[in-house]
Parts: sequence; structure tokens; C-alpha cells
Amino acid sequence: MTPAHHQARTDGPGHAPELRAAARRLGRRRFLTVTGAAAALAFSVNLPAAGTASAAELDAAHLTDDPFTLGVASGDPQPGSVLLWTRLAPVPYQADSGLPAKRIDVSWELALDERFRRVVRRGRATAHPEFHHTVHVEVDHLAPGHVYHYRFRAGRYVSPAGRTRTAPAPRSRASDLTFGVVSCQRYDQGHYTAYRHLAKEDVDVVLHLGDYLYEYAVNSSAGSRAYPEGTLPDLFDRETVTLEDYRLRYALYKSDPDLRAAHAAHPFVVTWDDHETENNYAGETPENSVPPEEFLIRRAAAYRAYWENMPLRRPQLPDGADLRLYRRLHWGRLAQFDVLDTRQYRSNQAYGDGWQFPGPESENPGRTMTGDAQERWLINGWHRSDALWNVVPQQVTFSQRFNSTSTPSKVSMDSWDGYPASRERLLAGAQAAGVENLMVLTGDVHVHYGFDIKRDFEDPGSRTLGTEIVTTSVTSGRDGSAKPSNWDTLMAANPHLRFYSGLRGYTTVSLGREVARADFKTVSHVTTEGAPLTTAASFVTEVGEQGLKPA
Repeated sequence: MTPAHHQARTDGPGHAPELRAAARRLGRRRFLTVTGAAAALAFSVNLPAAGTASAAELDAAHLTDDPFTLGVASGDPQPGSVLLWTRLAPVPYQADSGLPAKRIDVSWELALDERFRRVVRRGRATAHPEFHHTVHVEVDHLAPGHVYHYRFRAGRYVSPAGRTRTAPAPRSRASDLTFGVVSCQRYDQGHYTAYRHLAKEDVDVVLHLGDYLYEYAVNSSAGSRAYPEGTLPDLFDRETVTLEDYRLRYALYKSDPDLRAAHAAHPFVVTWDDHETENNYAGETPENSVPPEEFLIRRAAAYRAYWENMPLRRPQLPDGADLRLYRRLHWGRLAQFDVLDTRQYRSNQAYGDGWQFPGPESENPGRTMTGDAQERWLINGWHRSDALWNVVPQQVTFSQRFNSTSTPSKVSMDSWDGYPASRERLLAGAQAAGVENLMVLTGDVHVHYGFDIKRDFEDPGSRTLGTEIVTTSVTSGRDGSAKPSNWDTLMAANPHLRFYSGLRGYTTVSLGREVARADFKTVSHVTTEGAPLTTAASFVTEVGEQGLKPA
């Protein structure tokens, strides 16, 4: 069941006039660093700005309703540190979450056992109204490779308990790691049955590869969820544009009990794709023709709400319309994770986006998917890596993907096929760095794919540099089918494509010192609840001999 529903109090869907004016004057994405514009939506850096941080305090003892309606989460495990998250929202479907614009003191504790008899750390944090009463706690000086349990308290209310873990010690020879891979969870296209199953999985961490929410309007029946008419308030029945819109949409998504259960069960490592802001945007270029300043304000609002609602650390705190999301995590010497952002810095899609024949525009060597700085960071990180597995969680299909057996064939201009020079630089960089066990993780396309990554996709006999595991959606696309209508065509047109399924679900990947195993898991339906979980296919790839083989 979802929390009680209340109509939000709002001043309308438009942006603050002073932000509009500042953006028009500056015309660049740094506009939100201007003091007046920043203050208008509290787009502050680090802690809230002087004056706001000293805002009046609400005594948590005066809370009359449970503030932990949106659950708890943890993220980005490090060897001696965990990141804990919650948000206070007694009335989540209301713009102010049922709280005054006052700071609230929240306590937390971390224990070795789920009954909290062996508490190892405890402390206090402030839920600032400028951050919509979200709490991000970085707990340091912990033992590597340990499981911990955590919870929050505000007044007389105690949050649900969560389970998290630290990564192994930096130089340790960790023998194994199992992680879940999820993406694309449009709320109004199905139930989060996949998350119900994932919450019960024995995984160390979950990687979310984008489209955590969708910007599209959600009607009162929640679309395919088919709630009784009038269940959801009208404030969700509009596209997200403002900071208030995005914050409310996260409240809607996080009100789902299965999503909350998955967050409570496992630490998440998250990265975004497009729908957290707007469909198929590219850098500073929106999908539709709107004034540049309008889109930059929207992007700033979306990025702000994303950080507030995700278990992210302080280095990811947004600065106006910018947020550095790409980052590196390690699992001992077993795996290095280079988490990419393929939206914020990319060149605009060639030929007007969509499926097009490649040509001079898409093949321009100056085009980039990652931006120059992120590209250098990734390749330099590979050169310094001493990990057995180099894993790249990112958003859109990396491997070549023809949609017909004709020559030439159209390719997706939104995927790496629309940026072949950028892909070639990464493949050359991986080869030069001596990366022998490369694994790219992908979401976006609402299907399961298993690809061999070829050094030259035009030559099926060329060296296989690694594997790409594309996970299907949690709900996006509704029920789907095990064998989509283009299954035969895609399998014939792409000899490096080893697996393809169009059902919903998620993937689990186990990395070992000799082999990695990918299990593509599916549910038969999401438009109604209760579907069982099936392992549709399992593949392995061997250390030193990359390429997917049936398990």
C-alpha cells in the first residue's frame, strides 16, 4: 500500500522568475552560481548557505506522524566507510512533505547484528529543509569487508532497519563478488515485482544504471498499475519540470514497498540516464525546442533532486546545473568499477536522433559520449588498475547493434553506435592499458542482451576484448515478451550478440578469480502483481579468455 495521499500546495509549475532572469542574462550553465539565483531555489554547495543553516529547529519530539515513509538506503561501499540515507516525509505526496521549513535533528546507529545489540557506531545528523529533509551520513573508520545494520530515529519514531556492507581492504585478494544490475523502472508501467525478488537475493551490492524515475505524467490510477481512479493526487499528472515536481516524483517512486525493500536489503551504486531529467537530452541540449536557459534550470532542478534522493556521497553534491557523477569504486584487487555518466557531457545525437544510417555526421572523430575529461579519467584509471576485472557500469548500448541484415544497416544514434569514434578511443585505450577482463554493464533499452565486445565489430573474427551485460527494465515497456518480434533479425545481424530477451527483470553477476557468471532473470508479467522469478539464461566468461559461453 502507498502512504496517505494529500494534494500538494504549490505556487504553480513555473520556475522562479529570478532564476529565469539570471539564466537569460548569463546564458551558460554556470548561471546558478550567481548568488541571487542560487538562493532562489537553495542551490547551495556543501552545507546550506549562511543564514539558512541557522534556520529555526523543529524539536523532533513534536513529530506526530511517522517521518520514515520513504524508507532507508545505503550506497557506494568503501573499505572503511558506508553512506546511509533517509528522508523525512510524514506526508510524502505533499510538496512540503508535511514538515515546516525547519531543520530537524536525526540520530542514527550502526550495528553488527540485525537486533542492534552490538552497536558499533552512533551519531546525529541534521535534516535540512534546503535539502528537502534528506539525510546523507558518511560513517567512517569501519572494518573492511563487514556487513552492518543501520537505522535512524527522529523523536519517538524509528526507521525500518537497513543492511549494508563495507568493501574489502584495498589490497586484499577478494575471491568473489556478486552484484545485481537494474535499470528503467517507470512507475506507471508496472509493479516492482523484480525488486521484491531482488530484495531476497544474496548479493553484495546493486548497480542501478539509470532511469530511476520518468518525467512523464502519472494519472490518478497509475497507468498500468490500475489503482482505483483517484488514488493518486493530480499533482503527479504533469511532466516534471521544476524542483518541486522532481522531488514529488521521487516520493511517488520511493513509496513503493518493493523498491524500499531492495534499498533496505542491499547497498546501491547509482548512475542516471536521461529520464531522471528529460528523454534523450544530450549535455546542454534538450529533447525539444525550448530556450536554453529553461532547460538548464530544469537540469539543475533534476540533478538537485537526484542527489537529494539517492545514496550519494558529498563529492556528488551538485553545483547548479552540474553534478560530477562519474566515480571509481574498488572491491579489493578483484574488481575496479568505473561508473560513467553518458548524458551530461555528450555531443548532441547525430541526424536528429533515432535509428539512422551512419554517416559523416555520426562518424565525426570529434564527437564524444563522455566528454574529454571523463574519457581521460577512464583510460588513465585503466592504466593504473591492478584489478582482475575492470567493470564499467554505464547507460546505453556499447556494442555495435544493427537492426537489419542489410548493408548498410541503421543504428541507434542515442547509443554508442552514434558515437563510434568515442567508442574506438575507449577500446584502443583498454587495449593499450592491457585490460584483459573488461565488462561493460548497460541499461536503457528494456531488454536483456549479452554481447561479446569485439576489438573490431566489422570483423567477427577479431579479438574479443570483453563482454557487455545489458540488463532489462524493471517495468518500462510493460510486460514485454521472451522473444520480441525482431529477435531473429537482431541475432542474425549481430554475430557477437549471444543472448536476447524482452521480458522484465534484472541480472545478477558473480565475479570470481577464474570466471564470471551472468544470470539473466525475468518475470512473466508486471502489469499485475505476483509473477514468479525465472532464470532465462546463464553465461560465463573466463579470466584471460573473454567471450560469453552458456553456463
